[in-house]
Amino acid sequence: MDVLTDLLHRARAQNALVRQLIQRPPWAMTYADAPPLTVAATLGGQASIRLGDSAPTRLAAGDIALITAPGGYTIADDPATPPQFVIRDGRKYLPTGEPVDSVPELAPRTYGTGLPGATVMLRGAYELRGDVAARLLELLPPLAIVPAGPRTRAALDLLSAETARDEPGQDAVLARLLDLVLVIALRAWCARPETTPPAWYRAMADPAIGEALRLLHEDPAHRWTVAGLAAKVGMSRAAFAQRFAALVGRPPLGYLTDWRMTLAADLLRDTRQTVSTVARRVGYGDPFAFSVAFKRARGRTPSDWRGNV
Repeated sequence: MDVLTDLLHRARAQNALVRQLIQRPPWAMTYADAPPLTVAATLGGQASIRLGDSAPTRLAAGDIALITAPGGYTIADDPATPPQFVIRDGRKYLPTGEPVDSVPELAPRTYGTGLPGATVMLRGAYELRGDVAARLLELLPPLAIVPAGPRTRAALDLLSAETARDEPGQDAVLARLLDLVLVIALRAWCARPETTPPAWYRAMADPAIGEALRLLHEDPAHRWTVAGLAAKVGMSRAAFAQRFAALVGRPPLGYLTDWRMTLAADLLRDTRQTVSTVARRVGYGDPFAFSVAFKRARGRTPSDWRGNV
């Protein structure tokens, strides 16, 4: 699998939460404890989004906002509209701090006052954590706005239609459709001339180096050598090593070691597998060699890491 697919697959700790808002102006709400990654899109009407105390950013119909800011954010029909609600720990509160006991649904997963003249928004929240998630999130600034386009609009319309359904397997459908919207938005963002994606993302466009990255992510525990990778992609060892380092920013085996340590860090945190088992899963037959490599990369032994994350 390619690098982006691998990161998306490994980083998502649980199914994403998808909700739709159909709200007549004036309206505004603050999300006080935003998840690591939020996908917010305006389907109809206009909205604004503001991170903390920063200047607001307008969202036109069809625009997608990718939010990775660690603090809260406010969405509103207009930047001048004060927040009417605060969302914290999955609960809705008044600005005074009083909880809102009941929130009427217009349809499954759909809230607001309804049409006409309303802003229609979709919001998907990803609960990501760990070292793999950090690699995925490095693609984005705290707030990335992807302007409306034909590919994103088609995906958003499909996600919106499915959000209001309540049929067997609906959560699985929504999670995959949100992934589709996210991937299309990430591609569009990284293709913008003013953005500078990480080196590994740019390197995927190179046929040989992109294939080498795919092989490393498909089987990171394999006993890869530079010569073996070069042969797989049809290059000489020297030319491959030079090109890989130039495009990715590090030598092939250096990249592999860093990726193995990333996987190991999450395995140690999220599972109770022994250090020996984790070592084997990331390509180390010798637990001692793995422990040395892990401490060099993370500054702590695997056991210390597990006890302090």
